[in-house]
Amino acid sequence: MTAPVTPPKSLLRQVGRAIGDYHLIRDGDRVLLGLSGGKDSLSLLHLLLHFQRRAPIHFEVGAVTVDPQSDSFDPSSLIPYMEALGVPYFYRREPILELAGEHMDNDSYCAFCARMKRGVMYNTAREQGYNVLALAQHLDDLAESFLMSAFHGGQLKTMKAHYVIKEGDLRVIRPLIYVRERQTADFAREAGLPVVEESCPACFDMPTQRQHMKELLAGEERGNPRLFKSLLTAMRPLIEDGLPEPPRESSRTRRRRAS
Repeated sequence: MTAPVTPPKSLLRQVGRAIGDYHLIRDGDRVLLGLSGGKDSLSLLHLLLHFQRRAPIHFEVGAVTVDPQSDSFDPSSLIPYMEALGVPYFYRREPILELAGEHMDNDSYCAFCARMKRGVMYNTAREQGYNVLALAQHLDDLAESFLMSAFHGGQLKTMKAHYVIKEGDLRVIRPLIYVRERQTADFAREAGLPVVEESCPACFDMPTQRQHMKELLAGEERGNPRLFKSLLTAMRPLIEDGLPEPPRESSRTRRRRAS
């Protein structure tokens, strides 16, 4: 069995702060990670496993990968890796590219794929008894979504830190909301994580709105090193919108804190 990798203190500090600020993980939770095989989700996997070992509460961690059955994207190398880690793992093969050709209307492929993958992850969580879905979007993703929504949709929106889906049976959490993309890239490289490249098969060779926003932010940050700190402050009301009520501390948790 392969031992999990210990993440750097900077990542642990930021993720621990997000978990505490937004009550992301609670005593008794069963957390299912959406694992694409990219640097961000693999980094989050090892962060969750670290907190599972060290946190004063008990929670379980599993992972799900949705394989869209594309010739140019094969995440199946994750299967032996997850088996070696000993983490409960669910590998779901879905013909998303084929379905997109049959059922996609005015939507972009990326939006269709994301919606399909999310549905598969929700169903897997329900079938396997998980009550929380963890996603690996980081601060760069939130900032890009914020600008895309403002520039192209005329709305002030971004991804939320923690919310309950409309059916009411699952919570969705984003523990990396304080983390920069370069941090997960550095961790994945230095730890030798088995990153699966090109995890968005329809967009390999075409520029996207998100890529444009990424380049715009990079250019602005060169002249303003505090840019993302300012953006986080501006986005905080949107990130916090609709937060679930924080849990009451159980007697078991109080005893653990006191011991």
